[in-house]
Amino acid sequence: MKILVVGGGGREHAIIRKLKENPSVTAIYALPGNGGIAQDAICVPIVATDIPAITAFAVENAIDFAVIAPDDPLVLGAVDALHDAGIPCFGPDKKAALIEGSKSFAKSLMSKYNIPTAAYQVFDDLATAIAHLDTCTYPIVIKADGLALGKGVVIAEDQPAAREAVQSMMSGQAFGESGRRVVLEEFLEGPEVTVLAFTDGETIVPMVSSMDHKRALDGDEGLNTGGMGVIAPNPFYTNAMADRCMADIFLPTLQGMRAEGRPFKGCLYFGLMLTENGPKVIEYNCRFGDPEAQAVLSLLTTDLLTVFQAVEAGRLGDIDVSFRPGAACCVMAVSGGYPGSYPKGLPITVRSLPENVTLFHSGTAVKGNTLVTAGGRVLGITATANALPEAIRLAYEGIHRVQFEGIHFRSDIGKRALEAHA
Repeated sequence: MKILVVGGGGREHAIIRKLKENPSVTAIYALPGNGGIAQDAICVPIVATDIPAITAFAVENAIDFAVIAPDDPLVLGAVDALHDAGIPCFGPDKKAALIEGSKSFAKSLMSKYNIPTAAYQVFDDLATAIAHLDTCTYPIVIKADGLALGKGVVIAEDQPAAREAVQSMMSGQAFGESGRRVVLEEFLEGPEVTVLAFTDGETIVPMVSSMDHKRALDGDEGLNTGGMGVIAPNPFYTNAMADRCMADIFLPTLQGMRAEGRPFKGCLYFGLMLTENGPKVIEYNCRFGDPEAQAVLSLLTTDLLTVFQAVEAGRLGDIDVSFRPGAACCVMAVSGGYPGSYPKGLPITVRSLPENVTLFHSGTAVKGNTLVTAGGRVLGITATANALPEAIRLAYEGIHRVQFEGIHFRSDIGKRALEAHA
């Protein structure tokens, strides 16, 4: 089988590594891929948002199955275009991808179908939004309505900070058109949990839970990022909590999407907050999280292509999806300055890694014969072990064998989870 994977980050590298395990796979093409993915797939310089070029490539190369991994092409309708060309895909169509493409749509869905979430209001007019800030309790959460590379969320501690964030978003300065509409949301407290779930629109199979670390600096300080590291499973997500989330959140979300004429097939990402009043949805994503995918897929024992094909065929209920016991930890090595401005093209050196440690490439390129940095998040060092403390130890042992100028990483990934274990 010839497989096409759209995207070029650590999530895509993790997906490709798992797809390679299937003996029927004869070739994997990554569009556009990156310097590390090139060791595992054939990289083709087509950007992930060029839907006509992606479709033409798939047809010309007789692709048997396509995986659309990032949010942008999903929201733009890449799956629709490939389906129209007769190519099976893993991922939601354009109508279903709106669950991530518009936060205001997601909030209205939750409101309509009684899915627990934070209280909110949506604003299209800057003056009205600014005036509303006088009535708010702080801190408050401010979200750009559209896609913003995982960075379109600001937690404002006071009114001046909220005013600055709203003006920056709604003027188009921060996130372009994605920020012209904003969602102002009640600030929730409690442990955060990410649950990725395979679904064919009817059956839903949650994967191992995880805990992301979004802030750039230790102690959850600094700016929001696309993710600085992940541990899985999340110790705060008990079996009883999983049952409650299935009944109150997961199944109602699927049912609501079907009722809206937007049945969801693919990977549905649930960002949850475990509050004193029960679990509440912080956000939905229409695809695997990054770096959550690196940790969670490292624990998957069922063949990933088999799962993808079952989702596409509406047969997810016919297969058993299983994960190995134990734990995984992914620590991101990022460029100095991230998530702000940062240099590119810096040489990367990697000494031999410990056993059970894998390097997933997020923002790398090859210049001549040298691997160099090419993004803010550069490498995801991911370890698996029988228990979480060992997985964390191995991941940090691995990251200390990676070097490039200005390398930065958090030193406390998994610390809160370990304290919960104690």
